[in-house]
Amino acid sequence: MAANDPAPLSADLQLIEKAAKQAGRIAMTFFRADNQVWHKHGNSPVSEADFAVDRFLIETLRAARPGYGWLSEETEDSGERLSASRIFVVDPIDGTRGFIDGRKEWCISVAVVENGVPVAGVLECPALGETYAAAGGLGARLNGGKLAVLSGRSVASVTASSKLNREIRASHGDTLSVVPFVPSLAYRLAMVAGCKVDAALVKQGASEWDIAAADVILQEAGGILAGLDGARPQYNQPATRYGPLLASGMEAVGDVIELAKSGGFLH
Repeated sequence: MAANDPAPLSADLQLIEKAAKQAGRIAMTFFRADNQVWHKHGNSPVSEADFAVDRFLIETLRAARPGYGWLSEETEDSGERLSASRIFVVDPIDGTRGFIDGRKEWCISVAVVENGVPVAGVLECPALGETYAAAGGLGARLNGGKLAVLSGRSVASVTASSKLNREIRASHGDTLSVVPFVPSLAYRLAMVAGCKVDAALVKQGASEWDIAAADVILQEAGGILAGLDGARPQYNQPATRYGPLLASGMEAVGDVIELAKSGGFLH
């Protein structure tokens, strides 16, 4: 392999899984402990833990793969990533509000994106003791065990943002089980991959770092993350935010799109 050639996906997955595990240990030193908090645009919180994890990941991953680009929620974006064939896409702590509140449902999200497609991803959820990991063609795993491939069209349970959960419960509560709100979007998508919920709805405004790692985990578990037109998201784009999205097994996606459209939940 030449110096500038991309690494094998198995090697990239091993790299990001090890780095995410170490980052999880850093995050846990701030969890339910002293953790300074600031607020960004839109009153979105960011904490000392977010910055500590981001610093560790950028130093570790870019030292290992200097030719890869970088996109992270807590690093100033640079157009240089757009010319890279592979980039790291990182959310140092997905579910920061929950993390600050002491809830366990947060994760460190690390993905490798190649030519606009996520090809390896890890969600490290240390407070829950869970690690989701996947790479293209290698399957998806939870704590080392292979996830079963999603199958069937049945959609009996859904989850979404707190606002969407209320809307779904009001209009479909007699036919659908609405799983209580989970503060990490990435973890909600992983819940679909892990068969903990049949579908997840994502309101407009999610960013690449929120979904990239979960996307490849879903794909390798036989699921799909798509827009209302059924198209998959494209990554490493100049604009990093998306319109409405939904996640489910491949066979159920048409029914989930119809559910979202009929209820007007995603617009």
